[in-house]
Amino acid sequence: MKVARARLLDRIGTRVWSQGNALTRPFRRRAWVDAVLVLGLCGTLFGLLEFAREWTGTPRPTIDIDLSPLALPTYTFFSMTRGLVAYLISLGFTLVYAFWAAKDPRAERLLVPLLDILQSIPVLGFMPGLVLALVALFPGSNIGLELAAIVMIFTGQAWNMTFSFYHSLKSVPHDLRETSVVYRFSWWERFKWVELPFGTTGLVWNSMMSMAGGWFFLMITEAFHLGDHDFRLPGLGSYMSVAAHEGNVSAMVLAVLAMMTMIVGLDQLLWRPVVVWAQRFRVEETSAAEVPRSWFIDLLRRSKLVRRLEHRYRRRTHLRAPSPPPVPPSPPPPVRPGDGPLALLPWAALVALAAAMGWGALQLLRLLSRLDWSHWSVLALAGLTTLGRVLVSTAIGTAWTVPLGLAVGLSPRVSRVFQPVAQVMASFPAPMLFPAAIALFHAAGVGLGVGSIVLMLLGTQWYILFNVIAGASSVPSDLREAAVAFRMPRRDRFWTLYLPAVFPYLVTGWVTAAGGAWNASIVAEYVTYRGSTLETFGLGAAISRAAEQGHFAELTAAVLVMSVAVVCFNRLVWRRCYRLASTRFSLTK
Repeated sequence: MKVARARLLDRIGTRVWSQGNALTRPFRRRAWVDAVLVLGLCGTLFGLLEFAREWTGTPRPTIDIDLSPLALPTYTFFSMTRGLVAYLISLGFTLVYAFWAAKDPRAERLLVPLLDILQSIPVLGFMPGLVLALVALFPGSNIGLELAAIVMIFTGQAWNMTFSFYHSLKSVPHDLRETSVVYRFSWWERFKWVELPFGTTGLVWNSMMSMAGGWFFLMITEAFHLGDHDFRLPGLGSYMSVAAHEGNVSAMVLAVLAMMTMIVGLDQLLWRPVVVWAQRFRVEETSAAEVPRSWFIDLLRRSKLVRRLEHRYRRRTHLRAPSPPPVPPSPPPPVRPGDGPLALLPWAALVALAAAMGWGALQLLRLLSRLDWSHWSVLALAGLTTLGRVLVSTAIGTAWTVPLGLAVGLSPRVSRVFQPVAQVMASFPAPMLFPAAIALFHAAGVGLGVGSIVLMLLGTQWYILFNVIAGASSVPSDLREAAVAFRMPRRDRFWTLYLPAVFPYLVTGWVTAAGGAWNASIVAEYVTYRGSTLETFGLGAAISRAAEQGHFAELTAAVLVMSVAVVCFNRLVWRRCYRLASTRFSLTK
């Protein structure tokens, strides 16, 4: 069995590093590296203890945000910790939800449309009930408020990752599936050695985009008003919110610098090493001409402490491989589609989920019974208007992100330079730029009806870009080398190789970008500028207005219309694009 695993891992390119990789060159050990690592670990531990003290502290009626520069490092660390905790929850949700939807056809009919609905519900749709419920659940501490902020960040991260991994599970090459069947892999071995490695590249790039999506509503998740209550947490988002409210320009500039520092630090210490590590899972027969590198990985390799820990771990986990079998085993019967960890309890889980949805539907009907039919007709027209803006913003984002994403994904050298820049631009909360954008619109004589498209574009175009980069980085080197060897013109290469290769990833980018545009409409169609509120006709404006005025029936109705619009469009358009991507434009079929 272990020989089979080794052969399979060699097939999908999971060798740790090739002989020509520069990362295998020996490094001279440096004592100062160990000192830096120990100091970094001590600082991280101290920050986590301070963060835990905030969780367990008694709730205060109001929290005064200190706008001095000395408070920024603590606030930035608190926001970063909330984002990372939300990402870990999103990653666990992605692995379970996407696996269940991809492996169980009965669950897939319910889980995929439900994912469309969850993606389309804006943060303001989750916030009122979630905050009140969690605060009431933990009345003696700040745990409920902290959990509410993390869950709201989670709602901006999870859907993009789940869609990407679900599509990867549905696109695993037939030869890899057949190999796992021949060697009698269990569901866990199949997932660990075949399916998870195959989906790693897309999952990594979408994880970076998901972290950026979590920062989009940072000012709302850490400082929000609900009726007469002011729910505020110490963090970078609340710092930005207070600085913008008071018009403190120096504090706003410091907040922007702190945000950029946090994003670049996460990129260099977390995402860049993960991107380098993910290169071992490329599905191709030849090695890449230029392998990405990370200075942080090089630094860790110079550490004596890390080397000793690695040596001890290898000694404990090392097992001698048995001799190969003389004759390959005969293939067993094909694996049933429902085979998996939930194969024994699919009906029970689906019944519980359907019961919860049914109970929620009854509560919604009671709440919506207060509205008349004229209100629904206005919401339907507003939904069509917002749908037009979503499609226009998605088309504009596609026009420039596809060529740029191909240029970045096909060149590790360009990717090394552009990745931190893209992380900063994608992770920066776009609502912070809205006042400057509105001022430009006023100067140019552009109304908010057209300007809201630009505001949506500021936060959603990155979903397409990161997916195109992930698809371009997954194009096999042998196909690229063959195109160069046959002197194929660049235009022919784009239409016959690159665009078909990235099309499955592009569809995922379209779905998540459209969902992000629907979410962004609540702040793009209803903007506060210089003490006055600017709004344009649309569904996002209806949601923001209802949330601000505390009209829960109107808020629920608007969120419901948005969910129905997203699900219908996904079923009619995006689902067909997915089918086309998995059949005609897949390099793995």
